Amino acid sequence: MSRAAARGGWLKWIFIIPVLLVLFVQLYYFLHICWWVEHNPAMSSFMREQQSALQQKNPNANIQQMWVPYARISNNLKRAIIASEDANFSEHEGVDWEALQKAYEKNNKKHKVVSGGSTITQQLAKNLFLSGSRSYLRKGQELAITYMLETMMDKERIFEIYLNVVEFGTGVFGAEAAARHYYGVSAAKLGAAQAAKLAVMLPNPRFFDKHRDSGYLARRTGVILRRMGSAELP
Repeated sequence: MSRAAARGGWLKWIFIIPVLLVLFVQLYYFLHICWWVEHNPAMSSFMREQQSALQQKNPNANIQQMWVPYARISNNLKRAIIASEDANFSEHEGVDWEALQKAYEKNNKKHKVVSGGSTITQQLAKNLFLSGSRSYLRKGQELAITYMLETMMDKERIFEIYLNVVEFGTGVFGAEAAARHYYGVSAAKLGAAQAAKLAVMLPNPRFFDKHRDSGYLARRTGVILRRMGSAELP
């Protein structure tokens, strides 16, 4: 074999191996999603990351999380989260391009990131598999997982998993743990005002866990309370 042919063979594999690795990773995500259509996730990637961070300060620390089925979560919380996080959740196919455009324009105007525009499905994709880091590569992977979720699951199942794994405070994950942590009740018993306040905490839950009397939190809770009636549930 000539030197040129050998070099060509190596170049071919330099291209093929990364492609195969990417495909393998996508298959890994896809198979997990297929399993979760009928089975509940044990811990999300984000939960593991936060538990590890807590255990660096206290080796005995554990996150708070208790899975509850969709029917045992108050409709008040479901409506509040949709009103606050993703008003078009029942209509879009995973990505709300109009919301992303508005977020981009708002961030440009403020010259900083003040709005994300991510849908509930995108947030779930990130929480289940990815880290909290920001990069175009991570965002691209998030979009791929988002479309896998929307393809394999109906909206109710996506929302059920989201409600059980989303972060509500320092080491507090899911609706049941949040309801008990903040109000001493089950997720099924959350009132409208309680639910609205929890929904408003979602973009920055660890901060609001420590600043529960924030003026912004109170004002925004009032806004979400007024919007909840028009929120469409899956």
